[in-house]
Amino acid sequence: MISANVVVKVQFYDLDPMGIVWHGNYPRFLEQARSALFEKISFGYREMSESGFAWPIVDMRIKYVRPIDLSRPITVTATLVEYENRLKVNYIITDADDGAILTRAHTIQVTVDRASNELCFETPAALVEKVRRWL
Repeated sequence: MISANVVVKVQFYDLDPMGIVWHGNYPRFLEQARSALFEKISFGYREMSESGFAWPIVDMRIKYVRPIDLSRPITVTATLVEYENRLKVNYIITDADDGAILTRAHTIQVTVDRASNELCFETPAALVEKVRRWL
């Protein structure tokens, strides 16, 4: 499938009082990688908006394997694993220095017609065609 990754340096404002990344910041890290993934196939947020459809996240699962501390560079990899009836993206967050797995996650997005606010049971052809060009 198609993958993209970003390197993120953990900042002080990402931490909780215990000195590790606060759990509520992980979705932001995932978002950066997911955005890079869709930019890679030329279907970033601008193209999504212009398509007339929205792709809200309806499920997010995060498995915290090891804590992430201050100034640790991390690599967040997003991989598109389903795209025809819904979008499922798997994520792995690793230590950028030694490759140790720190977090695993996935998100599921569905397609909504923005004009009618109706759920679509198939991914629009415009996105399917862009994905298939990469396979």
